[in-house]
Amino acid sequence: MSLSRRQVLRVATGLVASPAMGACGADGSGAADKTGETVLWYWPGGLSDTVLADAVRHFAPRTALKPTLIEGDFRARLTEALAGPAEGVPSIAGIKGEEIASFLPRADLFTDLHRVGADEVAGLYLPWKWQQASAPDNRLIGFPIDIGPTAMFYRADVFERAGLPVEPGEVTAQLGSWNDYFEAGIAIARALPGVKLLRNAPELFTIVICQGTKRFIDESNHFVGDGAHVRAAWDTAARLVGTGVSAGIPVEDDAAWKAGLRNGTLATELGAAWLGYDIKTAAPDAAGDWRVASGPAAGANYGGSFLSLPVNGRDPALAYEIVAWLLSPANQARAFTDAALFPAAPATYTMPALREPDAYFGGQVTVEVFGDSAQRAHRVYEAPADADVQRVYIRQLGAFERGDKTETEAWRDAVAEGRRLAASLGVN
Repeated sequence: MSLSRRQVLRVATGLVASPAMGACGADGSGAADKTGETVLWYWPGGLSDTVLADAVRHFAPRTALKPTLIEGDFRARLTEALAGPAEGVPSIAGIKGEEIASFLPRADLFTDLHRVGADEVAGLYLPWKWQQASAPDNRLIGFPIDIGPTAMFYRADVFERAGLPVEPGEVTAQLGSWNDYFEAGIAIARALPGVKLLRNAPELFTIVICQGTKRFIDESNHFVGDGAHVRAAWDTAARLVGTGVSAGIPVEDDAAWKAGLRNGTLATELGAAWLGYDIKTAAPDAAGDWRVASGPAAGANYGGSFLSLPVNGRDPALAYEIVAWLLSPANQARAFTDAALFPAAPATYTMPALREPDAYFGGQVTVEVFGDSAQRAHRVYEAPADADVQRVYIRQLGAFERGDKTETEAWRDAVAEGRRLAASLGVN
């Protein structure tokens, strides 16, 4: 996986790659009506390659399904295609969960899934996930690929050496609050100099924001980035720095983060179920050392994506049929075992595919943690400008963590810059 979901805050150049399963060539990234192709755009790790390969074979009598892997800034590439000629638009396109809100104001660029059959299967998937892809005019632009129930990943070997509990249930019992979490970090630092609790403050800030009921812009389109809920998340993240248990690895330094995962100098990671794929990929030799517990991080949704049907794509009825097949509950269960994409269909949580012990996580049945977190998660309104405003706070937290600013200065600048940016994007 060449571009992890942990790099969503980075700005990269959009490129197209052709996976062995049959992506289009250099001139085949559009809808290709004349050839009978159905082009599907996705990003590395965004779909199960095994399920995709099966879909290519399954629909071969009716269309040449062409999965096309888009490297780099996926949103930029899709936005460019939607603004261009029809022949450059894929029939099916992924949309990342953290970017879906930015497409809702232009729901007219997508086929309304209510009109092609989504209502018939809506009850199979979590209601709040559908709500994320619903525009103000009730157009539905996305079919759930996965969700991002949050939890705490931890190094069992590090916890044991630091005198902390190792079993997931016991870990959650002792580290059930952020205060408990910081105390554990201090204990680890005392017992194991050089081992840090977490990668950086922005990671913690993001999880706390996701656990809340409001973000940076409310449903009346007012900026609330100076509110008590944002300040509380900021203070919690700043405490990670103040207690000296943050590794201080910059958001963009993927190499240092992966090294920490491999060598045991990072004791925990906070994130969604899909982060398990990134950890496995970055640190294959650490198999058996990592575990998952609810800890203080559960009960939120971070990420999780969708498939959409651009309105200028070919044969929307067939494209929807492909999407519904790819993302059926049974195939979502397969995608979890293949690519750590946690299903949006609750019925899958008891399927054998999700109940299999995961050798990488010490034989743990991780769905027990993530399934509970998914059921506790809730919809939080996210305005089209919300993700861009959040990046301001992430940058300012980084400036504080590097020592470029005091916490007071960084907070002041985050609020001021966030307010200006929001206003420039039409927020009151």
